[in-house]
Amino acid sequence: MGFAQVKEEPAQRAGDTKQNPLPPRLLAPTLARKLTMALHRPNAPPSRSGVGASCVVLPAGPWARVIDFLAQRFPGVAQAVWTQRLQDGDVIDDEGQVIAPDAPYRAGQRLYYFRALAAEPHIPFEAIILWQDEHLMVVDKPHFLPVVPSGKYLQETVLIRLKNALGLEALSPIHRIDRDTAGLVLFSKQVATRGAFQELFRTRQVDKTYECIAPWNPELLWPMRRASRIAASAHFMQQTEVVGEPNALTHIAPIEVRDTLARYTLKPVTGQRHQLRVHMAALGLPIVGDGIYPVLTPESCTDYHNPLQLLAKSISFTDPLSGELRQFDSAQKLRGLAEVSEQTCRQPP
Repeated sequence: MGFAQVKEEPAQRAGDTKQNPLPPRLLAPTLARKLTMALHRPNAPPSRSGVGASCVVLPAGPWARVIDFLAQRFPGVAQAVWTQRLQDGDVIDDEGQVIAPDAPYRAGQRLYYFRALAAEPHIPFEAIILWQDEHLMVVDKPHFLPVVPSGKYLQETVLIRLKNALGLEALSPIHRIDRDTAGLVLFSKQVATRGAFQELFRTRQVDKTYECIAPWNPELLWPMRRASRIAASAHFMQQTEVVGEPNALTHIAPIEVRDTLARYTLKPVTGQRHQLRVHMAALGLPIVGDGIYPVLTPESCTDYHNPLQLLAKSISFTDPLSGELRQFDSAQKLRGLAEVSEQTCRQPP
């Protein structure tokens, strides 16, 4: 499964770069300890088919066998499945020893396990590599393709496809966009310089512009600054606006209007989960093709002919290693307003 590559920059000379991840002393002590525990993976096994092993440290508890803990800790996976994984050698310790199905439980032991899916749906769309250098890769992702493994998707994700196609074990997304959203995603190619790019997002030094198609309401004051507090909703798939200090900010402006529809530019300042979709839905302007807001539809209802009309259109920032201004634009386009309007009229009530 290949990837079209538009442009590749020559590797920079060692003297031209500086590695400046966030110094640990700048992190709050408690946060630093949590991050250290989460990231500390001694003797982690190599990935399999591009998929890295997950890690769990066994806590103190009443379990007699490792499999008893795994079945309780991960209720979504049947004990019979864990038994098969153990028999197949898919659970190992940090010394590389395979854990047997009847292995006794030992608190403090670090285990690595590999996820597996009995059946994974194929996604018939490909991502495109727009640009890359020694440290960074810019990918233009299609609708419907997840960025990272989650739920029923493992191999059918941008990350795993790229790792398998290019042999880049250290590849990791610096940020993410929804599976339903198309457009730009940045990937780090080296662990040593990853923190420098992640810091750009943490400190809001990245300028991101999205486009969407949604209903038009001339009664609202445009352009608009939408600031609200977004939190988890009753259903884990959804977020919602709640009362409280705003933690989400989006600048919204129409750029084209046709009858009851409009094309908007969305410039998120913050990066809350589903932020743009929540903000548009809260305005009474749900994005065309949205199967989550305002009404959640079953994932089995995914319609490849009716993608969410939301595109991560452009991204710009100052490269923390070279000092150069980077500007990237997606090669993808949303549908025309006339086409969307015609399709909406054809849909049954």
